Amino acid sequence: MSAEDVSGKLPAFVLLGAPGSGKGTQGKVLGTIPRFFHCACGDVFRSLDTRSPLGQEFVKYSSRGELVPDELTIRLWKARIDNLRDSSVYKPDIDFLVLDGIPRNVRQAEILDDFIEVHQVFRLSCPDRAELARRMRKRALKENRFDDASEEVIQRRIAAYEAETLPILGFYPADIICQIDASQPPVKVLSDVIGRILQLPAYQKLERRMA
Repeated sequence: MSAEDVSGKLPAFVLLGAPGSGKGTQGKVLGTIPRFFHCACGDVFRSLDTRSPLGQEFVKYSSRGELVPDELTIRLWKARIDNLRDSSVYKPDIDFLVLDGIPRNVRQAEILDDFIEVHQVFRLSCPDRAELARRMRKRALKENRFDDASEEVIQRRIAAYEAETLPILGFYPADIICQIDASQPPVKVLSDVIGRILQLPAYQKLERRMA
């Protein structure tokens, strides 16, 4: 019996961290390992068919430069996951979802709770804001997004994370939150994340079933 069969929800891990903490990097690497399926919020929007009814709803907000409402964001995410599931790209009976950039706030976490069972929240913590800013500036310049390299934009993004996303930690039980030092080299961060996953009963149960 799969983890999904037990609760009716999709088994998942959540990567939580400020811009520059490396959650996107960790999510992508985990997604290359069997039994993990990486789903970034940005991928959901980029894969959207803007000709579909849902796509038209998204365009209505994005074309005006407005934030997409939380309910619509989760509907878009659910449609994306259902499509991947129907095409067997994502197999919830043997894959753990690795969520990156979603949920973005407490309301999204509340809505998602109807669909996913979060086995672990990995908080990638880097208290040194100067280090976060350095990483964000380096990435923006590397990707030729020069406007995103300005100090004003960087500090605004960090402040938005602290005000909107960090409170998610209060939504999930304290015993499923794992603090990871994101100031370490990426390979050490990955080692800490995987080391914790290997200890989780849900993962150990899946490994026994797949052996």
